Formats: sequence, C-alpha cells, structure tokens
Amino acid sequence: MAAPGGTLDCEDFSMFQEVLKVMRNIDDRIVHSLNTTVPTVSFSGKVDAAETCKQLYESMMEAHLTRDTAIKSCIAQTSEVVGQLREDRAKDSDNLALLRQLRKEQTKLKLMQSELNVEEVVNDRSLKIFRERCRIHYTPPKVK
Repeated sequence: MAAPGGTLDCEDFSMFQEVLKVMRNIDDRIVHSLNTTVPTVSFSGKVDAAETCKQLYESMMEAHLTRDTAIKSCIAQTSEVVGQLREDRAKDSDNLALLRQLRKEQTKLKLMQSELNVEEVVNDRSLKIFRERCRIHYTPPKVK
C-alpha cells in the first residue's frame, strides 16, 4: 500500500499524519473486513476461510511494513536536518532564526518518533482482532 503520490512528505508534519491516516485504512477497517470475508459456522462451506484469512494477513503485514519503513525514513531524514542545524548553530550560536528552526525540527522529530508508538498500538490491535477471528482458519507464520 503506497502513500498517495508515491512518497511520504516528511517536511510538513500535518501532511505526514494525513498520509499515515490514509495508509492505516486497512487497520481501521479490519473488523469490517473480517465480518464480510470470514464466514460464520453456518456459511463456512461457501467460502475458503483459510485463503481469505491468509490474503488479509498478507495485505495487513505489507501495509504495516510499508508504514514502518515510511515513518523510519522520515525520522532519519529529519534527524539529518536536526544534526545539520546543530552543526550550524555551533558555528553561529547567536543566530535566533537558526535556533527557532532547530527547535521546530526537533519538535517535528519528536512527533514523528511518537508516530512509531502509535504504529505499534495500531498494529497490535489489528493483529489481536485478526487472531480472534481467524485463529481457527489460518495460523500466520512466526515473526522473529
């Protein structure tokens, strides 16, 4: 699942959050997906629940990996900017505009790092719901 436009904009934090929101769509709709694709006992003969659960799991894992990679990429990019601004500030400690820019980038970096925590909660919630509904039909491979 790619971000709209193909890349995640790391410069504008609000846009960064908006794109993550769109990318988290599969996790936000996991209950609906499971309710509409995994059959109840009375309909179990009409749908291959094992294959359905497997496909849902694979798409969910792909989405999790894509988001994790995108967030970590933005954190690395913003960390580089903060590092450069710190070097510039060391050379010119009286520059208030530079200090403001450094503080702004540091705040953005902290917010992006907090998105990793949000991501962990979202992933755990989705996997818990998935396991509750698909444990009978499909057992995902062990992850590290």
